[in-house]
Amino acid sequence: MVGMDAVMKALREVYDLDLPVNIVDLGLIYDVQLKGDEVHIKMTLTARDGQVEQLLVQNLKDQLQLVKGLKKVNVEVVWDPPWTRDRMSPELKKRFGYVPEKDKTA
Repeated sequence: MVGMDAVMKALREVYDLDLPVNIVDLGLIYDVQLKGDEVHIKMTLTARDGQVEQLLVQNLKDQLQLVKGLKKVNVEVVWDPPWTRDRMSPELKKRFGYVPEKDKTA
């Protein structure tokens, strides 16, 4: 049986095409549903670009096909809600020096 840990580990091996950052820490993964040997991923991109979308989705599918026992990978790219830097992991925000507007002092 496929475990969620194995799926998430595989997703962390998929990197954004513009930044040297994995798509999980970047906040592009909105939802992961695992049912038996099938996984459904709901994700977004930092910007609309059909060519980048195709490449990133294919990279994701290729990586997940390496997960033992996983037979089917469904990827749904959504644009609502739109991606913002607030979706990045705390570690990535720190690395990039990102401070949300509400936390900035004048």
